[in-house]
Amino acid sequence: MTSDASLQPIDLLISARWIVPVEPDRVVLEDHAVAIDGGAIVEVLPHDDAAKKYAPRERVDLPGHALVPGLVNAHTHNPMTLLRGLADDLPLMTWLQEHIWPVEAKVIGAEFVRDGVELAIAEMLRGGTTCCNENYFFPDAQAHAYKAHGFRAMVGLPIIEFPSAWAKDRDEYFERALAVHDHYRGDALVGTAFAPHAPYTVADASFERIRTLSDQLDLPVHLHLMETAREVEDSKREHDLRPMQRLQKLGLVNDRLIAVHMTQVSDAEIVLCAEAGVSVVHCPESNLKLASGFCPAEKLRRGGVNLALGTDGCASNNDLDMFGELRTAALLAKGVANDAAAFDDAFALRAATLNGAKALQLDAKIGSIEPGKRADLAAVRLDEVETQPLYNVISHLAYAVSRRQVSDVWIDGRRKLADGALVDFDLAGVLEKARRWRERIAAIR
Repeated sequence: MTSDASLQPIDLLISARWIVPVEPDRVVLEDHAVAIDGGAIVEVLPHDDAAKKYAPRERVDLPGHALVPGLVNAHTHNPMTLLRGLADDLPLMTWLQEHIWPVEAKVIGAEFVRDGVELAIAEMLRGGTTCCNENYFFPDAQAHAYKAHGFRAMVGLPIIEFPSAWAKDRDEYFERALAVHDHYRGDALVGTAFAPHAPYTVADASFERIRTLSDQLDLPVHLHLMETAREVEDSKREHDLRPMQRLQKLGLVNDRLIAVHMTQVSDAEIVLCAEAGVSVVHCPESNLKLASGFCPAEKLRRGGVNLALGTDGCASNNDLDMFGELRTAALLAKGVANDAAAFDDAFALRAATLNGAKALQLDAKIGSIEPGKRADLAAVRLDEVETQPLYNVISHLAYAVSRRQVSDVWIDGRRKLADGALVDFDLAGVLEKARRWRERIAAIR
């Protein structure tokens, strides 16, 4: 019998009925535990072995749960939670130019961004998301909010050709972007990426500058690309090039590019993305709602492209539900490919975890449950009516689970959701702010 004195002290031991590490692929570990210390995963091992080896300061038992890596939302506009449901059932450019941009021009500022991000953090945590990739204005306010709540985020540094409340011209966009990057350089939770809005709103001169800085600073470049057929036709007319060809000419098609939407990607461009190491973020529900087109997700997967998932913003989705998104992605891909085996359950989970981490250059830290990685984890109850009987854990995670079955969440080993309740979070205050924004925005429309 092992004496207490011989046991290794650790911060936390999580025991679960099932652990789905994602890497190795398609593995489900039954009756295992995850040992965590200093925010990092120390070991994944059977329950009985863990009891003989570790003396945890805290122990959490999850007898009817699956423990999975925290989900990675690889494309968000989280301040736009405050615009949820504002302008529905409209095509992209009408929605954007006639409704969203005019309202944003009247309300956008640091306070709006902070309050929207806090509402988004609450929603994401309750749905098992532990990391997001942001693309919006006032990245300083975003970063401060994520840091304050201990939420992992890649904050986009916006570049666009028209003036905004954030910056008046190109030089100021770059100046302020670099200041935010410098402030959070080396931060454990908040990273930065360049976030040029899209080829149709960013000039060649800005893209060239982004390319140089991205090379120098080793920063990802996160942008909307080939979201609609109109975008492609406009680019051919204005530049005599498809958007992807234009980016390639400018030197931006490489392993730091995070290309979002890609509903119009060609077979030749899929090959180019695979060879260059481009990551594609598929946002199926936003694309469906805006009738933007169908990303050929299964072609991208088969072509060897790193394919991640994102919800887009709440103004065009209208939620931040990554379990819902991965289910939609799997089902839609089967219909588009006319293949029931396309985008299978295990790949859907991988796209929402490890592939997202890879797109953000964070796959050495998060995205799977492996020793040495940070303890970003989510527990999902599988003993509910909606997930019984249970034959295949991964299948249920892809096709049957609701985000409301997420019970517990950890980021960097710190508990953020405990039995469905947010930890150290003023939810009532956040909801009150959301109500005030609704009143203000409704009055100006």
